[in-house]
Amino acid sequence: MKSSVHPSKKSPVHTSKKPPVHTSKKQPVHASNIAPMLRGNREGQQRPPKTAALVARTIVSEISALQLSSGDMLPSEKEMLSQYSVGRGTLREALRFLEMQGLITIKPGPGGGPTISTPGSRYLAGTLSIVLQFAQTPFRAIVEARSVIEPAVAAAAATRIDGEHLQLIAASLERMTANTGNTVVFLEENARFHDLIAWASGNMVFGYLLSSLQWISDGSVLGVQYPEWAQRAVSKVHRGIYRSIAAGNAEQAGTRMQDHYAQYLGYLSEYYPEVLEQRISWDRLPT
Repeated sequence: MKSSVHPSKKSPVHTSKKPPVHTSKKQPVHASNIAPMLRGNREGQQRPPKTAALVARTIVSEISALQLSSGDMLPSEKEMLSQYSVGRGTLREALRFLEMQGLITIKPGPGGGPTISTPGSRYLAGTLSIVLQFAQTPFRAIVEARSVIEPAVAAAAATRIDGEHLQLIAASLERMTANTGNTVVFLEENARFHDLIAWASGNMVFGYLLSSLQWISDGSVLGVQYPEWAQRAVSKVHRGIYRSIAAGNAEQAGTRMQDHYAQYLGYLSEYYPEVLEQRISWDRLPT
């Protein structure tokens, strides 16, 4: 199974020339249609969703059904008010919700309006970090989760990776090695290496999940530093993992990734034990 290049966090947004959502192709959501969904008649039934949430879900369903993509415009506010038979406040609340989820951007001024965008792993990381913060989750839990998931992902990548991903990983390794001592480059390529392997697994869930966990598990935000000797050690380990994946050796790739995380946990335990016990916090998510 061949994998495609993942939707990078820094990839440019590609626009298409598809038409905006048309009301003629889908049954509008009128107040009479929404009302039954809002009623909770049975005892113990889950609280019904707000009208704005239902409108937001309907907009997302229509975007998917019409196969619209980043850069496509939604209808004007006047058209959507008529289509969904809701008030201006309800519609705007629905659009604000979609904007917060990274699904649309709202351009002000003449010719502006809601424009479709592609949400990335950064949005998933934000939601997950809020949940983990309220659960008082320590940083150690994120490292342990990655140490369980990523060996299996590396093994999958060894059997599914394509030539393009191999070249990208090789280029990342070369850039990390050539810039040993440059912490900014080291952190960028360290994240890129793991991100590329996740997407090379051919499983989009792994891609988005591990990309989001990388945002949350950036130890540099908590004060973790990587001197030159540590950077060289990581570069060497990455090269070993790459060779196993390139050779198609799934078992070895998984074992080497598992060893990599054991070493990382050991590094934190020895030099930054307090970081492992720090609670995940949304406000420390890298910007």
